[in-house]
Amino acid sequence: MTSLTTTPLAAPALPAVSADRTTRTLLAGGVIAGPLFVTVVLAQALTRDGFDPRRHPLSLLGLGDLGWIQIADFVLAGLLFLGAAVGLRRALHPGRGGTWGPLLVGVIGLSMVWAGVFVADPYQGYPVGVPEQATWHGALHNIAPALSGLAQGAACLVMARRYAGLKRRGWAAYCVITMVAGLVLNHAAMAVGDFRLMLAGGVIAWLWVSVVIADVLTGLRPAARH
Repeated sequence: MTSLTTTPLAAPALPAVSADRTTRTLLAGGVIAGPLFVTVVLAQALTRDGFDPRRHPLSLLGLGDLGWIQIADFVLAGLLFLGAAVGLRRALHPGRGGTWGPLLVGVIGLSMVWAGVFVADPYQGYPVGVPEQATWHGALHNIAPALSGLAQGAACLVMARRYAGLKRRGWAAYCVITMVAGLVLNHAAMAVGDFRLMLAGGVIAWLWVSVVIADVLTGLRPAARH
């Protein structure tokens, strides 16, 4: 993590892009979405009775008497990212990354809403006392992490290319490092059977989305009033 904090993210001065209040509000929602989602997930993972972050994927937090908390977390964060995708389109299009970047962020948001609507199946003894049973909604739920992971990796590449084109090498490197970290941590999690590694990769990814959205937001100026 030290290399991330010491990587120079400073960039040459860029002309600010004009944006109206709606665009800025949509982007602000995306800035909030990542930290909000991560905070709620970690708070539950550390306190939920019977939940073991090593053996249980975070999706299982959507089950049980308190499952509504994680369901709401998925849906709210997903909707905020979907709104931010619209804001990114308005702010970046037709510039570099202005088509695929917003689209991929939208896919990430959609996959989160999907994960909240279609809850996972019980797994590895969680919820406690509930037998494992495959269901149609569990099968649909499993589409979400795969779709989100693909969109996340592609978004990192799209934004890395955008930043490289703007001569913002530190930010381009941050995008690539995020993508590589996600791949490594997810493969390691599957290899050793430790979902904490997968959760760490997710935390890095969700926060990355919000950080990039924040960078776009700070580069905007209010639209001129007529």
